[in-house]
Amino acid sequence: MRSLSLGIAVVVMGVGSACSGTGGGDDSDPVADLADDLAAALSEHSLGDVPLTDEAARDAFAELVTPLDEVPVAVEVAGVEQPDTDESSGSATATLSWQWDLGGPDLWTYDTRAALVEGEDGWQVEWSPATLVPELVAGETLGLRTITPDRGDITGADGSVLVTERPVLRYGLDKTEVEGAQVARSARRIARILDVDPASYVDRAEAMGPDAFVEAVVLREEDAREVLPAFRKVPGALAVNDTLPLAPSREFAAALLGRVGDATAEVVEESDGAIVAGDEVGLSGLQARYDDQLRGTPGRAVVVRDAQDGLRTVFEVPAVDGAPLATTLDVRIQEQAEAALATLGDRAPASALVAIRPSDGAILATANGAGAEGADLADTGQYAPGSTFKVVSSLALLRSGLGPGDRVSCPATTVVDGRSFKNYDDYPASSIGEITLGQAVAQSCNTAFVGNADRLQPGDATAAAQALGLGTDHDLGFPVYFGQVPPPETETGAAADLIGQGTVLASPFAMATVAASVQAGRAVLPVLLPDHQVEQVPPERPLTRREAITLRGLMRGVVDTGSGRFLLDVPGVTGAKTGTAEYGEPDATGELPTHAWMIATRGDLAVAVFVETGVSGSQTAGPVLETFLRSVG
Repeated sequence: MRSLSLGIAVVVMGVGSACSGTGGGDDSDPVADLADDLAAALSEHSLGDVPLTDEAARDAFAELVTPLDEVPVAVEVAGVEQPDTDESSGSATATLSWQWDLGGPDLWTYDTRAALVEGEDGWQVEWSPATLVPELVAGETLGLRTITPDRGDITGADGSVLVTERPVLRYGLDKTEVEGAQVARSARRIARILDVDPASYVDRAEAMGPDAFVEAVVLREEDAREVLPAFRKVPGALAVNDTLPLAPSREFAAALLGRVGDATAEVVEESDGAIVAGDEVGLSGLQARYDDQLRGTPGRAVVVRDAQDGLRTVFEVPAVDGAPLATTLDVRIQEQAEAALATLGDRAPASALVAIRPSDGAILATANGAGAEGADLADTGQYAPGSTFKVVSSLALLRSGLGPGDRVSCPATTVVDGRSFKNYDDYPASSIGEITLGQAVAQSCNTAFVGNADRLQPGDATAAAQALGLGTDHDLGFPVYFGQVPPPETETGAAADLIGQGTVLASPFAMATVAASVQAGRAVLPVLLPDHQVEQVPPERPLTRREAITLRGLMRGVVDTGSGRFLLDVPGVTGAKTGTAEYGEPDATGELPTHAWMIATRGDLAVAVFVETGVSGSQTAGPVLETFLRSVG
């Protein structure tokens, strides 16, 4: 808030041949002193102890100025006019210059005139409403109205609008239509129809005033149609038309984009006065992180209400609308991602799908299935990536000197430092024994990778992961988990890491980045917010062109002859890798539950699919991936 000058400038101007207070040896001027005191008191939003001709004016002024109590004001005396003393009738006029700071670029400035009269007890102020604001007359009141700015949209690829004001219906109870015991009866019926807690809603309805609208729930216009018939039959039930910043559908990138609603007590407290109760703010996701940009700056207007309840504006600070937030999300691809996850069913475990464009790193879709229960597992989940990590392990082994055509041993089981490793349950028996590294990747032979762990030095897998964009954190302007590949501390740990278990963790976002990096031939830095500048931390040992070509060939083998053969007839698919990772506690049979993963590339598209609990990557994540790739064309 700008600092206002509180200095008092007194100008005493004579009318006729003489001026009051300019003669004699006494420098005191009671008229000027009264004007000074009046200006000083008004700068404190009061009349203070200034003597008044009508003492009732003091309380009337206090009530009148109350709406502006929090607005800084400076009042100065611009001048005092007093008639010639020979003709004096004991009256004078003080001109007051007002400066109010309502927070805008311009101050609200104006002059008013205050009548000063001399009575038996000295000089007094003859107060009138026009001395406060020139436009005021008796019987009118002041008000301060907040002007709400339009919230900025969130946009997607090619400027398409993702989140904008969309119609909603606010359902609740209008207490002006019910009274007594009917309040509780109606509130209970409304709560049951709208599936909110009846007890708490009834308590709230009874506690609020007789003129209150007790909101129960806000529904999108398309969701409201099913509720209206039963709702309309309840006495006092009211649906109010409104708008809210919403995405195209309730599920559309919901965890990432976040939601908007009334400011919570915590948000108000943390805002240091910038936000007040009732303000609409971002409560989660991008809406919360970029709330300052999206929300804009409210304006304020000083209004006068006349005796007939008519309003007129005497000064206005316009609202500054919020600025849009650009993202790279593609509406069609995001919707297809969510549709693919929906094929798992409403009671499916947590699931996620992330799609990235390798050429520029643009994140085209980041979707979470119903089982995620609102969490953004697609971007921030931390899971063992299973055999999808063999893309990284393959790069590390290639750098150790092992070629895709070199023979490796793939026994049914192998033991490292007392721990037994095996292949997944439906591993093809025809691929047991001596096979090439290419076949080991295609069929996802765990024991072949475990058996070659001794070829690597601590840190080799970490460096390979970094070359594919995994394990190096960057601030992308929204919460993401890039994964971790710490150097192993034991032989067993080194073996487990190579098959995506052990201490290796990744998010679906991170594994989509790996696939994108293979396709692009470099460590891809994903981009969701084009205006958010990020300086990429370069890998210590960047991916070479030859390494990228070899990795593409290994991922192509998964589709041609391996665990991803079901993608063979999906047009344009260039590579894939399935993954299954054990986690948690064993069941009654001693078996551990497994995460199901699959990554794939097709042209300028890289995709990762994750299902928290599934049979295997190919059987559980695979069909979701196939559905998605076919739908996006």
